[in-house]
Amino acid sequence: MKPANPQSMKPSTAAQKLGVHLPATPEEFREGVVTREELNALLADPPEWLVQLRLHGPYPRAEVARKLGVSNSGLARAGITEALTADQIHALLEEMPEWLVRERQTQADVRAENARLKAERD
Repeated sequence: MKPANPQSMKPSTAAQKLGVHLPATPEEFREGVVTREELNALLADPPEWLVQLRLHGPYPRAEVARKLGVSNSGLARAGITEALTADQIHALLEEMPEWLVRERQTQADVRAENARLKAERD
């Protein structure tokens, strides 16, 4: 009986599961494949590059949206298309430009409506 092939994934999928911006990862990570076992090892005992990316970024769009409290669509409406670092995100949160206030309110309204609909179903 042959041993099972380990489950593998593209680096982009692994980066998404790790919550990091793929272009900011080391070249050897971007150019290979990542097995489920390797991903679990990265999650259990992250190397220094992964620790630093998680702390300082740059972060992928979904993580930027989460940290700002807006949707991915809200980022697009604001014209933010690139990955942001922790410092850039903190600066936006301190500045609170009008678009960010508006998009955070929109996100809060959507969440409230979803909660209301869920309460009606239950």
